[in-house]
Amino acid sequence: MKKATVDLFARIFSVLKPPPNMTISQWADEYRRLSSESSAEPGKWKTTKAPYQREIMDAISDIKVQKVVVMSAAQLGKTDGFILNPIGYYMHYDPSPIMVLQPTIQMAETFSKDRLSPMLRDTPVLKDRVNDKSRNSGNTILQKIFPGGHVTMVGANSASSLASRPIRILLADEIDRYPATAGNEGDPLLLAGKRLTTFWNKKEICVSTPTIKGLSRIEVEFEHSTQEEWCVPCPECGEYQPLKWGRVVFDKNNLDDISHVCEKCGVVSNEIDWKEQFQKGKFIAKYPERKVRGFHLNALASLFVEWKEIVQKFLTANEEKKKGNIELLKVWTNTEMGQTWEEQGEQLEKDDLYKRREKYNCEVPEEVICLTAGVDTQDDRFEIEVVGWGEGKESWGIKYQVIYGDLKLKGIWDELDTFLNQTFTRADGAKLKIICTCIDSGGHFTNQVYKFCKPRTARRIFAIKGKGGAEVPYYSKPSTSNREKTPLFTIGVDTGKSLLYQRLAVKEEGPNYCHFPKEKDRGYTEEYFKGLTAEKMVMTYKRGKAQYVWKLKNSGYKRNEPLDVRNYATVALEIANPVLKKQDKKETSAVQTKKRGRRSRSGGII
Repeated sequence: MKKATVDLFARIFSVLKPPPNMTISQWADEYRRLSSESSAEPGKWKTTKAPYQREIMDAISDIKVQKVVVMSAAQLGKTDGFILNPIGYYMHYDPSPIMVLQPTIQMAETFSKDRLSPMLRDTPVLKDRVNDKSRNSGNTILQKIFPGGHVTMVGANSASSLASRPIRILLADEIDRYPATAGNEGDPLLLAGKRLTTFWNKKEICVSTPTIKGLSRIEVEFEHSTQEEWCVPCPECGEYQPLKWGRVVFDKNNLDDISHVCEKCGVVSNEIDWKEQFQKGKFIAKYPERKVRGFHLNALASLFVEWKEIVQKFLTANEEKKKGNIELLKVWTNTEMGQTWEEQGEQLEKDDLYKRREKYNCEVPEEVICLTAGVDTQDDRFEIEVVGWGEGKESWGIKYQVIYGDLKLKGIWDELDTFLNQTFTRADGAKLKIICTCIDSGGHFTNQVYKFCKPRTARRIFAIKGKGGAEVPYYSKPSTSNREKTPLFTIGVDTGKSLLYQRLAVKEEGPNYCHFPKEKDRGYTEEYFKGLTAEKMVMTYKRGKAQYVWKLKNSGYKRNEPLDVRNYATVALEIANPVLKKQDKKETSAVQTKKRGRRSRSGGII
């Protein structure tokens, strides 16, 4: 056989030969280069800097594993390790059609520009595989074509981008942020998964930081997997165990010495001693017989994050929780511990709040800085509450009033106007007016509410429209696209109720605490508190997806107006956005003296 023929066959077989026996972590250590745009330490990739990534990356390239799930804290290199490295590996050694599924099309474009393109540019073995310069290459921001395959980036909010595209590798990033349905087509992750069916060697990788328990998609995927935890050996006894927040020991007054207790021998070892064991770390499965490999990580496993930073964030979040704000603790649980946040199915009891009532011995307590009001419209009455606000959004119920009458007649609207225009006297003698009022425009008197509010916009008397759903913001920019062209605010009533219940649960006077008067003429009766606590948050399902909604606790009792009205008075505060800081008496006196001095020198000319 001629040498030219031998060389020809050699070239043919070199193309057809199977990919070398190399795992993704080995490929990354050999070839991957980190870009300056996306890494604090650009240059050669080193898996030893994040040892927990090795086993996960190698599971992705394991021919026996079809699906890998990663439920992780934030900033642990999820995108680099479990999305970008697999892309580079398959582009270079095992060309395949790949889909990267991001929560939205906009995020897919950002991923392509900020993460994928820099990797292709800075990793030499990938640099020439994608031709972005030729107009005829077919490459766009959302699709990169290379010999033997392509990388297509799509948004979970676009049904069309998920259809009619066979793929072998599905890389689903931040799946907890996906919409419940892609248009009207159904669950985007299931739609994308259908594109894998024609490949015997398919791969599906689901990665995300978790969110709310019962609503978290990554939690569902993890629960049906091997449930592997990152474990390291105890510095003293060598027992492998996961690093758990409940075993972290610290003195909040001195965060320079933070330790972790061994669950077996009970020895307390410091952060440095534990982190020296990380190179020996491994994942231990709760259900090793399952086919889906599932991995869980929290921030304690990171070599880039000091435990001090994690503890500081917890202390800040915990202090906010005491004030009624649970949002920081929720974020900390998701992003630092990599765990779902379990809602308490928020519910309050009327007796607890009724017993809280106190005697003001004045119309408005001295701590109050401003007043707002909420108005609910019923067919035969207005229900109104005036609320006082102090520093840290501490609140005082001032007056709960019901005005009965026919809302089709002008007289009852005049009574409402008179009530909202009255002056309230504070304990120190100061006169206070209501700075903002929100009136519900739902029901049968929408146009009447618009007509009432429009000429009173200067007094910040606004029409509002409630909208349910946890995703609806507390309030949005007002619209004037109504018959009367009056400003109309859309209110996220579910968001408002959650915020209100958090504040009502605060038990120590101070920021976010809610006071109620005991005086009989104020309207804060047992019936009021029964209505204020008439609802609870429960989990339900819509189109097969879990969600939390507010429902009446007792189907036989439907008087929840006090809850709605307090909600409206609270959002009125957010709309007005006053400065809730009380001026010191000495400062007030000095200002008044200074003003009087200017008047006398001006010769009476103002």
